[in-house]
Amino acid sequence: MTEEMTKDFNQGMLRFIQASPSPFHAAAEIARKLKETGFTQLHEGEAWDLQPGGRYYVMRNQSSIIGFIYGTRPMLDTGIRLLGAHTDSPCLKLKPQAEVSQKNYRQLAVEVYGGVLLNTWFDRDLSVAGRVTFRDKQDRLHSRLVDLMAPIAVVPSLAIHLDREANRNRSINAEQDIKPILMLEHGDNPETWDSLLHTRLLQERPRQAVVEILDSELFLYDTQSPKIVGAKGEFIASSRLDNLLSCYVGTQALCEADNDVSTLLVCNDHEEVGSSSACGAKGPMLEQFLQRLLPDTEERLRVLDRSLLISADNAHGVHPNFPTRHEASHGPLLNAGPVIKVNANQRYATNSESAALFRLLCQQEQVPVQNFVSRADMECGSTIGPITATEVGVKTLDVGVPTFAMHSIRELAGSRDAYYLYRVVKRFFARTEAPGVFYY
Repeated sequence: MTEEMTKDFNQGMLRFIQASPSPFHAAAEIARKLKETGFTQLHEGEAWDLQPGGRYYVMRNQSSIIGFIYGTRPMLDTGIRLLGAHTDSPCLKLKPQAEVSQKNYRQLAVEVYGGVLLNTWFDRDLSVAGRVTFRDKQDRLHSRLVDLMAPIAVVPSLAIHLDREANRNRSINAEQDIKPILMLEHGDNPETWDSLLHTRLLQERPRQAVVEILDSELFLYDTQSPKIVGAKGEFIASSRLDNLLSCYVGTQALCEADNDVSTLLVCNDHEEVGSSSACGAKGPMLEQFLQRLLPDTEERLRVLDRSLLISADNAHGVHPNFPTRHEASHGPLLNAGPVIKVNANQRYATNSESAALFRLLCQQEQVPVQNFVSRADMECGSTIGPITATEVGVKTLDVGVPTFAMHSIRELAGSRDAYYLYRVVKRFFARTEAPGVFYY
């Protein structure tokens, strides 16, 4: 692994994260990259004619995406190599009637999306991105992505003088304490949040008449750009590392895979809120894709038996200020390689066979590998891994890049680990032997 190759990979990843402030934008960026490298878009409402050697992608809800290479070798021989990630991240989401007023300030009413570390959202330069649905003069409905980009809002902290217990005993009320300030309210100022949004849409699409915005799904995000940080550039600091890092790793590896064996990337929305949606991992998107790919049930089940899914989602690095929060022998270090995640209660889907294959791939790439198990007296998170394994019936492995401050507005990862994981995924996608086959 050369420093230059790692640097180039990280710069591409940071550009991807910067361009993906919402799940809709993340899926659009993945689609753009796939299209640039020869993938053809499929539409679920149309008939498909999938051919060996073809490269395809399909989207659902504009926020989930499947990319697929139809291998020239029979899938009954090779199985399918699958990698799963998710496009959403914990954040603050605007309520439908977003604008509220208090003490001459116009603010935005928000609800908490996922397991947000709320204290990190104070005193940040915030913008808004997501999807807007509007009607034109012919009453036709249009859905368009929007990103205001400019820092238009902020959630100011309460001064220490007004909250002397802030550093010792402070809780955050998600309804009252985190409404961002948008602007001052003036009697002669007719501008509202809706008019700001309408103006932005007209600026971006001057030829398309936006008569009325009917609804939207909009998210706040930190405008501070991703950076390589640390005295020697050892770390990556960014919003949404969980889990856009894995989305980027999978996209890059898929784009560079050859057409010999069948390879699939699935990036689902709504993982952070339970995956229960038409485009989430608990929904039928992947299963329906596989049914259309392999209509014969027996053939599909035989192919799945020879297949394996790597669920890639960030892992908890052992924090030097809080080492006792980790199981003593399973504290992953940043820049020490990807992490195999194990849980006795199936919060992760890893078993000895899928873990062994990943270790073998790491050995072949000369990439270090680590283990993560939660303390027995602490609950752990979960991923799309167990959900997809349950819904589809495919052998599954949970891995991830070690990270600090998971679910913060700005997370921290090692500057080597994403590239380590990318190399292993590339090796997995190129594996000629069916990944789900083990000998007994």
